[in-house]
Amino acid sequence: MTPESRRIARVLLDSPLPQLDRLFDYALPAEFGEVPLGVRVRVPLRTAGRVIDGYIVDIDTEDDADRPLSEVDSVVSTVPVLPERLHRHARRVADRAAGSASDVLRLVIPKRQVRVEKAWTGESPAPVVEEAAAERSQEILDVYEGLVAVLDDGGRAAVEAVPQLRDGGEAWAQLLAASATRMLAAGRSSILIVPDHRDLDRLLTALESLVPGESVVRYDSRQTNPDRYRGFLRTLEESPCIVVGNRSAVYAPVEAGLVAVWDDGDPLLGEQLAPYVNARDAALLRQELEQSALLFAGHTRTTDVERLVAHGWLQDVRAARRVLPKVVLSTPQEMEQPAAQRMPSSAFLAARTAAAEGPVLVQVSRPGFSPSLVCAECRAPARCPHCGGPLGARHRGAVPVCGWCGRSARAWACPACSSTKLRLASSGSERTADELGRAFPGIRVIVADSAHPVERVDAKPALVVATRGAEPLAAGGYRAVVLLDGPRMLQAPDLRIGEACLRWWSNAAALAAPGAPIHLVGVSGAVGMALATWNQAGYARSELESRAPLHMPPTARVALVEGSAAAVSRALVALGELALPADAVLGPVPVDSEDVPPRVRALVRFDYGAGSRVATVLRAAVVAEAVAGRRGRARNAKNTLSVRLDILDPEL
Repeated sequence: MTPESRRIARVLLDSPLPQLDRLFDYALPAEFGEVPLGVRVRVPLRTAGRVIDGYIVDIDTEDDADRPLSEVDSVVSTVPVLPERLHRHARRVADRAAGSASDVLRLVIPKRQVRVEKAWTGESPAPVVEEAAAERSQEILDVYEGLVAVLDDGGRAAVEAVPQLRDGGEAWAQLLAASATRMLAAGRSSILIVPDHRDLDRLLTALESLVPGESVVRYDSRQTNPDRYRGFLRTLEESPCIVVGNRSAVYAPVEAGLVAVWDDGDPLLGEQLAPYVNARDAALLRQELEQSALLFAGHTRTTDVERLVAHGWLQDVRAARRVLPKVVLSTPQEMEQPAAQRMPSSAFLAARTAAAEGPVLVQVSRPGFSPSLVCAECRAPARCPHCGGPLGARHRGAVPVCGWCGRSARAWACPACSSTKLRLASSGSERTADELGRAFPGIRVIVADSAHPVERVDAKPALVVATRGAEPLAAGGYRAVVLLDGPRMLQAPDLRIGEACLRWWSNAAALAAPGAPIHLVGVSGAVGMALATWNQAGYARSELESRAPLHMPPTARVALVEGSAAAVSRALVALGELALPADAVLGPVPVDSEDVPPRVRALVRFDYGAGSRVATVLRAAVVAEAVAGRRGRARNAKNTLSVRLDILDPEL
């Protein structure tokens, strides 16, 4: 470096403002010495007149020492919390979703914990996989035809998990644990992503018998801040590890040899914060950048994954010898029975016979006693007089309570017929347990839902009434499974409700003991046949074929553009220069809100090939509106324009 030159640091600011989503040049004072890339710094923001956080992405020298540059205020820490691979991944994800890289990094980089950082050595010993664990992992992987080659060659696969219990745990958890163990034995890290804490606990249990505990790094919101930061620092080390966590774990800065996602259709894998990227999409982008092995495992197949299988981008991997659950559909005579008879005779007899031997699972759609009430005279839905929410009953004879605001409706009167009498319109988990307790005298009844979490039940006779997703594990598996409320579940106004129901039912069926009957009550048609034949991939293919002519996701990508009428109009005009199809834009239509000025919403449908151009134009529109707002054109408007890509269930 010549006397006339100086060091400059290119800094990514930690700011939610879209106009600041770029690298800024700052002079790096000589007194800071050698500064590693990726460290936290504090830098002045001239337009705001304050100092904010940021990360050094690059350091360079320049000869133009006369160019006016602000100096880096301070180096917060010498720990490189933003390695180049993490920045590259965050930038790629943000660009695809028309978002900010800092929003992505905020999901993965925890707040600094000084004591934890000072105690961190940065050199964990290389984990050792015992020979017995390696052999056990090989046995599990050999069940799936071609899976070992996918892992060793850095391939991509959609894996149909074996729907059964094995050695006291679920086969899917052992599949992911065995895959990560093989990678660890080869000296490579793995990232295992699951939807919720129940899946996380089951996966950690499966890993306990295969790998040393210090090689497993948890990555979930239940951790304390020090534990979360301690785990993050471990992922910065060169020593391989296995990262196990929820959706944000997909960004863990390890040099991953494997990224595996379990049950990618679960909505919990969709990020609820901007830029709203699903863990599945983030995993696809990571594999594209790093060429690691990629697995999407599940008992069912989402249309998103099936589209990639159909294009040959994912390999279809299944068990070499499939042993399928025994699913029984309702007969035509049972389908004609009154709706009041929730459990037909065949399912009732199967449950009674199985309950004498062990636990029986009864899946219902909703928790509580009676989640919804109707007028006893005209059958109109009972609504809260304060907020319009649905009224429900917590137990028989209880005062109706609103499901939205929680207020009691003691003096309720039907606005349609003025009747003051209410009728129970649905049965939740508690009411179902109450009814089955009377129908099965002498058999204990266990309720498992959000208010009564149950992780495991023993092998003694019992009726386990559980809501979807809250089913506990049973020792030896359930002796019978009864899936109730299927028609009610399928009536939800959701484009993907068929996929969702098939996923709920398949996951429950996988908890059954070998040969145990699984009764799907009141459901026929394509969804029922897909479960009965265990052909979830075929159902996903048929869904893709039906959505293609309508350009509905995932056959096309969909962007939601919302804001003031003028802002949305300007964004749509900018999109018009991309020569999208004439029917690409739906709307805009007014949004039911009290915002001033009124907000409108539009949907934009486009092919995957146009994705980068659409995202670039929409991101530029967001930045332009944000800058204009600061200059006064829309000073009174709040969030004048927002953009969200890859809407799963588009609805104007």
